[in-house]
Amino acid sequence: MPAINVLSKEVSELIAAGEVIERPSSVIKELVENSIDSGARHITVELKRGGSTYMRVTDDGCGMSFDDVPKAFLRHATSKINLKEDLDNILTLGFRGEALASVAAVSRVELMTKQRSEVYGTLYSIEGSTEVSHEKGGCPDGTTIIIRDLFYNVPARQKFMKKDVTEANAVSNILQKITMSHPDIAFKFIRDNRVEFNSSGDGELFSAVYAVYGRDFARDLIPVEYEHEGIKVSGFTVKPLYSKNNRAFQNFFVNGRYVRSKLCSVALENAYTNMIMTGKFPACVLMLELSPAAMDVNIHPTKAEVRFTDEKTVSDAVYFAIKNALMKDGLIYEFELKPRPDWKDFKPEPEELRQQEFMFTPVSEIKQTEERLAALEQQTDQPAIENVPIQHTAAVQSAPAAKPEPEEEEELPTVDISPSKAFDRPVPVTAQSDLPEKQEVKEPKPAKAPEPEVPEPVEGFRYLNSQSFAQQKLPEEKPAPKQEICQSVWTEKPKIRVIGEAFGVYIIAEIDGKTMVMIDKHAAHERIIFEKLKSRNCRQYSQMLINGVKVLLTADEFSALEANTELLADMGFAFDLSQPPYAVATAVPTFIMELDMEEIISEIANNLRMYSHDPQSHALDDILHTVACKSAIRGNDKNSIAELQSLAEQVYFDERIRHCPHGRPVMFTMTRSNIEHQFGRT
Repeated sequence: MPAINVLSKEVSELIAAGEVIERPSSVIKELVENSIDSGARHITVELKRGGSTYMRVTDDGCGMSFDDVPKAFLRHATSKINLKEDLDNILTLGFRGEALASVAAVSRVELMTKQRSEVYGTLYSIEGSTEVSHEKGGCPDGTTIIIRDLFYNVPARQKFMKKDVTEANAVSNILQKITMSHPDIAFKFIRDNRVEFNSSGDGELFSAVYAVYGRDFARDLIPVEYEHEGIKVSGFTVKPLYSKNNRAFQNFFVNGRYVRSKLCSVALENAYTNMIMTGKFPACVLMLELSPAAMDVNIHPTKAEVRFTDEKTVSDAVYFAIKNALMKDGLIYEFELKPRPDWKDFKPEPEELRQQEFMFTPVSEIKQTEERLAALEQQTDQPAIENVPIQHTAAVQSAPAAKPEPEEEEELPTVDISPSKAFDRPVPVTAQSDLPEKQEVKEPKPAKAPEPEVPEPVEGFRYLNSQSFAQQKLPEEKPAPKQEICQSVWTEKPKIRVIGEAFGVYIIAEIDGKTMVMIDKHAAHERIIFEKLKSRNCRQYSQMLINGVKVLLTADEFSALEANTELLADMGFAFDLSQPPYAVATAVPTFIMELDMEEIISEIANNLRMYSHDPQSHALDDILHTVACKSAIRGNDKNSIAELQSLAEQVYFDERIRHCPHGRPVMFTMTRSNIEHQFGRT
């Protein structure tokens, strides 16, 4: 056996860095989380060439002192924990003290930082864990860190870096999650000199989601608010019709930290059962708040996964939160007549939005500037520059020359540019067509600020903000028992009048003379029958048969049928099982009497055999789908106006009848004003 040697510091740090730093997105995640823990309100991330050559993170957090900066790059040096008991109550995003040490081991790092209480800031350079410089100077409050040449000293790792666009997309995904998890912080992401997204930091989750995913995604969301046994679930979930092709848009945050959770994903998708089409997946942005002691965040190297102490309670909280939100919304979809796209010439980002260069003035240059100013004052007997903070010398020198003001330009209010506000202020993400041609600047009033004005909506377009869903709130009622699924309540029941049919398939009706409704009669009737079967309350629809239907079954199928007679009775079926292996159906639900009973009974028996261990599982829904589909009225069936009227009322006033069992919508609405707009009457 070879001799055992203690690894050198250089080798051990490279190994440790490999456990934390996998790619540029790993670096950005660690640095941004440090900025959040520092109390920053504005964070800017800049990236070039996917992060392989240049990354920069700027924040306005608390900063670090001159003496603490070198310590921050030592392994297991942290300000987050002191005792082992602190591990049970971790609320910060970073706490192990490995991020900066790992980053510095595989890149060239420059760090500029300043505390608000200090006169001077600190510039620190380190390459491959070796300190290069450590000096004082003038700089803005907060911290800026630049990472250059990632993995320059580990060619093997650099070789496995993916294309620049792939690495940049990974960084973008990480920042999207962090932006949504902290809506009270303004984030800006600059990718190859182009602003990719920019959040306002107004504290509204909806604003953060809008900034990250855009208007179309935000328009299709419904709010979620629920609490169950100390677990609070809030955020947004998508309407079933607008589900996605994969799970990439399922976002779960636990105590402000983005996590991958199969438990939460399963609970979410279970809540959408029979509302979503096969092959589609719901999207969501859900915030879970629970006691830190009820979970373990230290089971994954990057803390991307958590383990819950009581998984059943967490699953129930997510399931009933989503189910209540879906039922409360009503899920009535408005038919959209989309205008033709208006193509416009591409315009590059203004120069003002691009990140300025690294601003740091060494103490020696500051003193030289002070001496020149003092000499100038002695010559003229007047102060050369008044009230110029030392730490802003670099900013004053690098500021662009002011443009001459027009003679008739309006007088604008002064703007405070104190050091604590020296960072780029994010501009709310708004489409160019949304902006008014000219905005008036009004003097601020001491009175309470009025509510923000929302422009009058144009047909086919809606302005969305944090109040977009206010109209969906229900009147305050007494708290319902936990886990009770919410049902919408009509304060004043609308009047529905069936006009007729289109193509023998779609019922056309009007609601109170203001809205037109189109209903797929087959899909709607299919869902009505499915809900009756699923409720296990179909004994009232059971019809005795004069001549029973005799079906030959296998031994396993016969046994499964025999073991679930009560379940079948609840569905409206009764069997004579005295002649094995034959089962004789003596009663069936009235709405399937005209169907091929032998086929249906065989399918039921086979399904019960396959899931004999758990006949209550969701797999039983498949057979209910089949029965409901075969029992429902079909397109081109002749139905009287009275029959269509009864069907339309059941669909419109029953919150459960919004999708067929396969997930397709059963109803669309169109307002009268929208129709008149299409005809040019408004």
